[in-house]
Order: sequence, then structure tokens, then C-alpha cells
Amino acid sequence: MIMSSPTIRVVSLATKSRSFVPSVLASAIMLAAAAISGSAFAEAGGGGAHTTDLDTMYVTAAQIARQALGASVITVEDIERRPPANDLSDLLRTMPGVNLTGNSASGQYGNNRQIDLRGMGPENTLILIDGKPVGSRDSVRMGRSGERNTRGDTNWVPVEAVERIEVLRGPAAARYGSGASGGVVNIITKKPGDEFSGSLNMFAQVPQHSEEGQSQRIGFQMSGPVSGDWAFRLYGNVNKTDADSLDLNARYADGVTPPAGREGVRNRDINGLLRWDPTENQTVEFEAGFSRQGNIYAGDRAVSSAGADLLTELANEGAETNVMIRRSASITHRGKWDFGTSRFTLAYENTDNTRLKEGLAGGVEGSIAGAGAMITSDLKNYTAEGDLNVPFALWGLEQVATVGFEYRDSRLDDPYSMSQTGANGGGIPGLESDGRSGKSDMQETGVFVEDNISIGDRWVLTPGLRFDHNSQFGNNWSPSLNAQFHISESVSLKGGIARAFKAPNLYQSNPNYLYYTRGNGCPTAFPSLGAGCYVQGNANLDPETSINKEIGIEWAADSGYHATLTYFHNDYKNKIVSGLDRVGWTSNTQGQVFQWTNASKAVVQGFEGSLKIPLMGSRGDVLSWNTNATYMIDNKNKDTGQPLSIIPKYTINTFLDWRPSEAWSVLLTGTFYGKQKPASEQATTGATLTGDYLRERGAYQTWSLSTLYRITPRISVGGGVSNLFDKRLFREANSNGAGAATYNEPGRAYYVTMSIGF
Repeated sequence: MIMSSPTIRVVSLATKSRSFVPSVLASAIMLAAAAISGSAFAEAGGGGAHTTDLDTMYVTAAQIARQALGASVITVEDIERRPPANDLSDLLRTMPGVNLTGNSASGQYGNNRQIDLRGMGPENTLILIDGKPVGSRDSVRMGRSGERNTRGDTNWVPVEAVERIEVLRGPAAARYGSGASGGVVNIITKKPGDEFSGSLNMFAQVPQHSEEGQSQRIGFQMSGPVSGDWAFRLYGNVNKTDADSLDLNARYADGVTPPAGREGVRNRDINGLLRWDPTENQTVEFEAGFSRQGNIYAGDRAVSSAGADLLTELANEGAETNVMIRRSASITHRGKWDFGTSRFTLAYENTDNTRLKEGLAGGVEGSIAGAGAMITSDLKNYTAEGDLNVPFALWGLEQVATVGFEYRDSRLDDPYSMSQTGANGGGIPGLESDGRSGKSDMQETGVFVEDNISIGDRWVLTPGLRFDHNSQFGNNWSPSLNAQFHISESVSLKGGIARAFKAPNLYQSNPNYLYYTRGNGCPTAFPSLGAGCYVQGNANLDPETSINKEIGIEWAADSGYHATLTYFHNDYKNKIVSGLDRVGWTSNTQGQVFQWTNASKAVVQGFEGSLKIPLMGSRGDVLSWNTNATYMIDNKNKDTGQPLSIIPKYTINTFLDWRPSEAWSVLLTGTFYGKQKPASEQATTGATLTGDYLRERGAYQTWSLSTLYRITPRISVGGGVSNLFDKRLFREANSNGAGAATYNEPGRAYYVTMSIGF
């Protein structure tokens, strides 16, 4: 069962004081943590006996954030009982407030949908792995409509290596800095245990319809003590999901190119962690990983100059049109002291994004120009972050203060994306026609302080303040206040308000990044004068900002009943878009120049709710019914009325959980999606849309059935049927030509799993 808002009780400060004698090395690291600390879901990256003791010592601000109504958890048991075919987003989409969307209403790359929290868009969802930011998608060029040709960053950890997934939506996520306006997804991996153990895991899924891609994977895990104070953890994974056939959406072909189905992927992952416990209260972890994702082409970009034959050839051969390679390494220290706890992490992330050359202009933007010509963008992220938690009493109030620091240095080298010239207009003043550098960089420094204040037995207040400095875009303050009031033992009021922000990305802010439209893509108010239109990166952008608010009520009865209802409201402004107002001319004055710019205000608001009903057994441990729901009131630009992204009016996830014995469990899952409405204006030109562009996607539902049986405590088998009643939807255009019909909902599929432990 997917959980939300776990209850954590404050431990008396009188039980916390202990005396420790840290080593000289540990003292130095602890002092560094006090000066260099940052954001991580505080103790969420822990593991092992020592770090578990750190977590239960007292309640920090980050732990209180996990009690917020906008907090949810997917457990390891959820993952075992409902394993996704490949990407963790398949599980995440069943949580309240979560949908899969593109970053705009364009419909481009319609089947490459990513996690969208509360309608704020994928670019406002911060992905963490064990508390460390993941930024591989930032190596992918952002197109004029705001889309990237990427599946996002939720597929870098093999399914069986995940211990749990924590999600924060709303005000509680603001303390994590740039990119967390929508929320935070923290993927927490399994850590070394005190005994040697391992497992071999297998998964296979076969669709009923042969046009849809099948999946298979095999992975392993090993962990345990090495010698003395050392322990290790190692996992690996080989995974393949086939691309959908070109025939899948052929009935909707416009000319020679049918709308693309879902692209496939080949995954290869290996990750190792070495843990050192020099004392009972000090832990140091050394981690390194390598992952490869090879994209299997399904025709998602129309082939222009190379002709339609190349599309057919690439798809039929199962060709990889792009390969993402991610290398990561980190060192983390966690300490327990007589005055509190500390955590300090140094992390490195390097992503090579290698793909066939894709068009930089007009109607062929993103199209594959030809086979064999590969280009690479390289992104390096260096991070230092951590935090220090100190319990104390002041004015008779028990408190836990958290201070932190985060430094991130991002360096991108993408020469091909900076190679578009202004030659058709005689050149663009101040911009070299060719030979422009593909390098750009950005440094962000953030410090924050939070205080978890327990006022009597009923009130818990968590004020916070974060300050960020961006090397290109200056300073940003993010104050926050979260509160809980316990009306009774079982009923609580919870709410919060926070300011959040997102800095422009390394494409939007780079004047060397140039997009060209040959004429048809010029804004309606500025038609082509003969040399088309250019859109240029803008170093003078303002960060996107939002004021996020939520308020709600929670009921948690001893009998196992649990219910929540939350209203959320985000006032969103300065969203970065491709501008529709001319800012200059080309040298011959026949070409017009536009820039990325900040749009006007937007509003996102709605309701979230959840309900657990125990039907049989103590607290429903034999049979229970769990449901969560999200209803969107608004998700639009206030001035134009246009949607920020295409999301359902409502989403309802319901789970009937039956456990006839300790060894056997059965889960019936249903998801109901409301009507989806497309934009009525073309985002890139401002043109009014008519006809099929305005088609809505009606409400629909899907059901799935899964079961898991533990033959022994270490050997289990499972299986299930997804989309039980074979409700299929089809992508009906390559962009938004068919309104909201921008993605495929795959039909019935059958899967089996096996896990063999030792």
C-alpha cells in the first residue's frame, strides 16, 4: 500500500544527551558540515544500524516535512507487489498529486512523459537519489516549446535496488532550493546490512498486442560486512524495453509519418557502496556508479531531409538514436554528537548525452537529419551539501534547529546546439555566425535554517529561511512556515506557506543558443519578412518563482482508518517561455530576433485527498481499501487562460489489498482519469487553434491485478495483469494536431517476477 503522511512523535529532549569522543578526522568533517551543509531529506539517505540510531534520536524539520499532507512514501513492499516494467515513474504516477506530462501543452515527445507534481511541470520536480540531486536531463537541449527529448531522471536506479521513494509536494519542498517548486522525489536505495546477503531478481512482461513493446530485466544485489568496521553494497542491472511498432498508431498517419508510439530503452547499471564505521557514532560512505540508457527509436521525430525511409530503417532495426551515460561518485559522512547530528556530502555527476544530429530549425526542429552523424553534450555537476541538527530548549519549548549549506557547480559543453547560424538574415548583431563556444556554466550557493518547535502537546511549528545566490541571476530568498495542530489524538490540522524558485537552465540563459524558424513558425504578430525568425538565449532572465500554500486536515484512528483532505494553491510567475515580442533584427533587417523571456502570472490550485478503510483483520492487515484522489481547479496562465501542461481534471487511484496469509498477497488497482483539455493557442506563435487542435481526451479508467507469494523468506514469485480490461488510447498526432490525444495508453500486458535470495 502506498502511504502518505506518516505520524512521527517528538521524543523528549531529556532522553537525547549522550557523551561521545570523536576522532580528529571525524571532528574535522563535523566542523566542515557545520560550515558546508545542504538539502537532502535529512536522514533519508541513511542505512545500517548506526544511521538508524541517528534517525530515531529526535525529530528534525525534515522529518516533520514527511508528516505534511503533501508527503507520500512508496515502500519496498509496494515495489515488490507492483513492480514497474522499467521506469519508477510507473509507480510514482499512482501517488496523490502526481501525473505524467510534458513540460508544456505542445504535445511534442508525447510518450516521453515525466513526473509532474501538482501541475507545476516536470522541470519543477527535483529528483534526488539518496538525497543527492540528479541533473542528467539538463544535458538535453530545451526546444522552443519548452520540451526536452528525454524521459527524465527516474530511471537511473534499478527497481529492485530501491528501499523506498519519498515525495514532498507543496511548501515543505521549498527548502530544497532551485527546481523544487513543484516538489521533490527522493529515491532511497538499499544500504549494507550487518549480515552477508544477496538476491537475484528477474522480471518479464509480455503485452497482449504485438505492436507494443515487451520488457525484461535481470539484476542482482549483494551486501554485508567486509572486515572489522567495513561493509559493502553492490547492485547491477540489465534491462530492456522494446520500442512500440511503427504500425501502432498508423491509422492516424498524416502523409508518410504516423504518430510515434513509446520509445524503448536499454539499461545497464552498476553501483557500489563501501561503508566505514570508525566509531559507534560515525559513518563514512564511499559510493560510485555507472549507468547507460540507450534509447530505442520508435519514430518520435519526423525525418525530413533524410527521407521517410530512414525512419523505417531505424525503427525496424531497433536502433539507438541516443545514449545517455551517467557516472556518479560521492563521499558522505554522518555523525552523532553530544549536541546533535551532522551530515556532509561531496558528490560528482557526469552525463554524456550522445545522439544522432537533430534539427535546430523550423519544422524540422528535433528531427533526425541522417544516420551515422552522432553529437555529444557533456554535463558535469559538482555538489557539496549537508546539514547540522541541534536539539535545545528555549523559553520552555523543545526545539530542533537545522542549519545547512549547498553548493552546486554545473558545467555544460554542447557545441552542436550552439551551431545554428544567422546567415539567412545576414547575421545577428553581437553574435558570431559560427565557431561559437558550446560551453556554459552556473554556480549556485544556498544556506538555510529551520527550527522545529514543539509548543505543548498540540502545536508543532517549523519556520524556515533559505538564501540562494546564483552566479548569473543573483540572490533569492525563500521563507517558509509549516504548522501542525493536533485537535485530538486522531485529528490534526496541517498547513504551510513557502516561496520557491527555479533558475533558468543553461540553454535558456545562453546567448549562443539560437533557434531558427524559416517563416511559418514566426509569431502571428510578426510574420516573416523573408528571412524567418530567430529565438536567442537570454542572459537577463529572472528566475521563476512561486508562492506555494496548502491547508488540510488528517484523521488517523487507532482502528486503522485514515483520511486526509488538502487544498493547495500556487501563485506562479516569471515562467520562462519562448518570447513572442521582437527584440531586434538581423543585419539585413529581413530577419527578426526574439528571445527567451519571462511570462506573466499563472495559478495552480486544487484538492488532494486520501482514505484508508480497514475491512478485515487488525487495522486492516488482512483486507483493506485505500484510495487517493487529486482534483485540479486551475492550471493556467492568468493572462491568456492557456494550460501550463495537459493534465487530467481529476485522478483517482484505488487499491484493494488482500493478504490471505503471511506468505501470499493480492492487490487490485484501479486508476480513473478525468477529461483532459488542450491549449487553444499555439505557444510558439500565439496563433489561435481550431478544429482537431481543440479535441479533448475524455475520462477513462484502467485496472490492474497483481499477486506475490513468498515460497520461503528469501524466495518469492509474483505475477499480474496490467490494464486488465484492455483500455487502450492512441497518440493521434506528432504534436498537438489532435488536441489532448498526445500519448499512448498501452493495452493489456502480463508479467511474472522471481526473486531468489541468499
